[in-house]
Amino acid sequence: MAEKRDYYEVLGVAKTATADEIKKAYRKKAIQYHPDKNPGDKKAEELFKEAAEAYDVLSDPQKRQRYDQFGHAGMGGAAGGGFGGGFGGFGGGFSMEDIFEQFGDIFGGHFGGGRSGRSAGTPRGTNLRVKVKLSLQEIATGVEKKIKVRKKVACTECGGTGAESASDFETCPTCKGSGRVVRTVNSLFGMMQTEAVCPNCGGKGKIITKKCKKCGGEGVMDSSEVITINIPAGVQEGMQLSMRGYGNAAPNGGQSGDLLILIEEERHPDLIRDGNDVIYNLLLPLPTAVLGGSVEIPTIDGKVKIKIDAGTQPGKVLRLRGKGLPSLNGYGSGDLLVNIGVYIPEKLTSADKELFEKMDAESNAFKPTETAKRNFFQ
Repeated sequence: MAEKRDYYEVLGVAKTATADEIKKAYRKKAIQYHPDKNPGDKKAEELFKEAAEAYDVLSDPQKRQRYDQFGHAGMGGAAGGGFGGGFGGFGGGFSMEDIFEQFGDIFGGHFGGGRSGRSAGTPRGTNLRVKVKLSLQEIATGVEKKIKVRKKVACTECGGTGAESASDFETCPTCKGSGRVVRTVNSLFGMMQTEAVCPNCGGKGKIITKKCKKCGGEGVMDSSEVITINIPAGVQEGMQLSMRGYGNAAPNGGQSGDLLILIEEERHPDLIRDGNDVIYNLLLPLPTAVLGGSVEIPTIDGKVKIKIDAGTQPGKVLRLRGKGLPSLNGYGSGDLLVNIGVYIPEKLTSADKELFEKMDAESNAFKPTETAKRNFFQ
């Protein structure tokens, strides 16, 4: 399989390009490789799709930020869960009609006037959006979640056809059963004759003569469904995953919409996430910092004991390699960073005060050396 090209390279823009520059670059590529301008040219069609995929990501601030951080691996292409890859939630099998529907308005109308796809043809169900809150433990291992959603489903009486029975249809008078109509339109390339989906029958070639009583001819009804979502390890706050076809059912047997899952992270009581690393702020008692010892700290997997060297200074960072979160693309894990602080008591008893005064008078151990001063303030 050929390696996926960088989206900025596909559109020919810099990584600092503005939204307007990205839009102009995409428009230029779309005109160059448009199917109406390159009939039968499969290479041009693939480049047209590639440009649309790149624009889908780079024109969306959230997707662009995720792509800049994770590359193609952050575009929902991880294994498991039935999630579609980057382009508009369509996954790797998106069609030309998907592109014409989603981005046709960038030219002030659909490309070529007659490629409106689902919008003027077979109806498509709307997308559903849900939020899923995950703990750091769930993000570290990946998790299966079951959620109950209210959605449109195919009518149980007519099976989604919208008709009372299989015989309650007649040939569409507009397209004479072909499901397509020919029209002449103004396009980017002048007057063109195009073939489009019949607006009367939606491309089916037939219309309902007797509507289903249960759904009123819509073919859909309100219901609820428990959906199992397999979320891969390494996801982040704000990521949006998609499950194709798990959204609302479409009227009259069209394609169902997608289920979009927005990731939220639960706040951990002790750990702070920083990319794939996690941070723990450890406040040591003064005697432990001076004399050394061992302390118990939390990790994503549970508590562990770590060694504290004698003379440990505040501001020191201990690194526990591999104790962070896994990369979304499956390559390695982050670290647990332990930031050391030292607790200085604010109130002392008379005995405590006498002890410190005696140490101060009799020992230089608690007086910083010149070397220590230089190292501390560097």
